[in-house]
Amino acid sequence: MDRVFSMACSLLASVVGGTLLVAGVPKLRDREGLLRVVRAYQVLPAGAERVVALLLPYAEIAVGALLVLGVAVRPAAALGGLLFLGFCAGLTVNLLRGRRELDCGCFAFGVKDAVPHIGWFHALRALALALVAGLTVATYRGPGLAGHAVAVALAALLLAMVTAAAQVRQVVHPGRRPVDTHLSRAAGALRQAPAGPSRR
Repeated sequence: MDRVFSMACSLLASVVGGTLLVAGVPKLRDREGLLRVVRAYQVLPAGAERVVALLLPYAEIAVGALLVLGVAVRPAAALGGLLFLGFCAGLTVNLLRGRRELDCGCFAFGVKDAVPHIGWFHALRALALALVAGLTVATYRGPGLAGHAVAVALAALLLAMVTAAAQVRQVVHPGRRPVDTHLSRAAGALRQAPAGPSRR
């Protein structure tokens, strides 16, 4: 029974760590895109926005790697929990403001021609991951090298399935008609277009 509990703890740590790795690596490829996302949330002072955009991917990757490798798991899980709480706070503040047309910026940036959108699902997902990280801090017991390797493999499989489902969802929109897609693209183009001269 203790071995099963240790495996479950290692699986939770690996899921949190793998999620942070999946979130952090794409951000390194588009630093300006990340800065735009951070600024769009309007929750940080101007000077802090660039610092957060600069350091966030490295923090996610470092914490994620520690959790996946099973090194300093409790401190890493605590840091991961703080990151997810920060994400949840930023999302919640903007949702309460009624600002839903934002790029979540959670794992990558918006698909071309798609209208960025956040919802309570994103905030609750971040909160759930923060709770899992907190549970890891409170209960973690290492299952040994072999057990940890199995837990990492299971976490990788789970994350691959979730990622594949998200990719399919980006291509297939159940219930969406062609005109909806056209209007979404038109709305995105209008937001990006420079404002014309005002009429007097």
